[in-house]
This record gives sequence, C-alpha cells and structure tokens, in this order.
Amino acid sequence: MQVAGQVALVTGASSGIGRATAVELARRGARVLVHGRDAERTAEVGHAVGGTALLGDLAAPGAADDLAGRALGVHGRIDLLVANAGAGLSAPFTRMDPGEIDRLLAVDLVAPIRLVRALLPGMVERGVGRVVLVASVAGRTGVAGEAVYAAAKAGLDAFAESLRLELTGTGVGATVVLPGLVDTPFFEGRGGTPVRRLPRPVSAEAVARAIAVAIDDDRPEVWVPGWLRVAPMVRGSAPGVFRRLSARFGEPVRITSEHGATP
Repeated sequence: MQVAGQVALVTGASSGIGRATAVELARRGARVLVHGRDAERTAEVGHAVGGTALLGDLAAPGAADDLAGRALGVHGRIDLLVANAGAGLSAPFTRMDPGEIDRLLAVDLVAPIRLVRALLPGMVERGVGRVVLVASVAGRTGVAGEAVYAAAKAGLDAFAESLRLELTGTGVGATVVLPGLVDTPFFEGRGGTPVRRLPRPVSAEAVARAIAVAIDDDRPEVWVPGWLRVAPMVRGSAPGVFRRLSARFGEPVRITSEHGATP
C-alpha cells in the first residue's frame, strides 16, 4: 500500500514516535490527522504537516469511538491508522495502584482495539487500507518492573496477528511495530532514577521511517532496530539462557509518561 494519497490517522502524535510518523507520512504524500492530548503541541504538529489536529484522552471511556467518528468526519474516510498512543509506568506490580493498571490497559490495549473496530469496516468495504499497531519488544520478552505494560503490548501483538489472518484476501493489511529503546520523552526518568542507556536508544525518526517503509512494502511486522528480533528467538530456543541474561541486564526503566511514544 503506497502512503502517497492516503488519509492517515496517527494517535499520540503530539511528540515522540507519533510526531515523527505524522511528519514522515505527510512528507510521503499522505493527508494526516494528528491526535494528541496536549492542545498546543498537537496543533503545532497539525500545522507542521498541513493536517488536522484532533484532541482526546484515550484513557477516557468512549474516547476511541469519539476520536474515530471525528476523524471520519474530516475527509470521509481513513485509509491508514497508526495506533501509536501509549502510556507506561515502571514499578513493582505489587505497588501499582489499581487505577493506574486500568489506565495503562485502556490506553495501550483497549483504545487501539476500539479504534480498529470503528475504522476497519470502511477499509474492508473499499478494499484498501492498513492498520499499524505500535507494540513493543517488551510484549515479546517481558520486562521486569513493567508487567502491565508488557502484558498490554503482548495483547496488541496477538491482536495484530489474529487480525492479519482475518483480513486475508480483503486488500487490507495489518502491521505490528516492535521498537526497543527509543529516544523520546517517554523515557524521561522520574525521581532521580536514570534511564537505561544500553542498548543505545534509536531515534523516533528511525522508527517513523521504518513504519513508512513497512506500509509501502506491506510488511506484517517491523523491528526497530532489526537485531532485536534475536531476543524472542533466544527466548524460544534457549529459555534458561534468556532468563539469566534478562535477570542480569533487564533492569526496569522508570517511566511516567504517555501518549507521545512507545518503548
């Protein structure tokens, strides 16, 4: 599916991966609808890409359906959905507030599924379209201190795979994006805890370019950086070795941010 000429909705586009993706898709000829929570930053990105800014907190009940309706009202269709908005928090599971658990699941898993449900029928009816779900390597491997986040991203990963099977022969595709550490505000430390710097983070622009190429080439999944695909392979073939390495190098990152990017 060529990006040029498509109407795209990018969620979580006020900063980070979402902002970079909106810019990249617009550069390649798409008409971009920019979603975010922060009015000023979302409007700035919308202006930068010559598109439309749409505000909304995807943690709120009904917000995803409302966003889909407003997005469809702009151009009458959505050809390309990039569900990027995400929330993260690194903390021991036993200390997590139940309300925070609900918020993470709402933003990272429920909202993308509801957006797809609202926008996919139109794509299938027209016989063209693509759903891009920004998950995380955490959803394939697990991460200490990020159990709920990893669970939500694993669910999104499984949803993408199942959706892909259902869409066979419809002309509509599904892509899952699996980034590792990305240099965005999502990874700003809190309380003086430093952000992990190994492996070296990639740029949001690198993820955005990978997303655009995956759309153009109809790729079912994309890893950024590509070598990260080795981690789940090791986990599957040598789980004992994987768990020993994870225990040694997999310290949790302290994260308290949302809607801009996804690790």
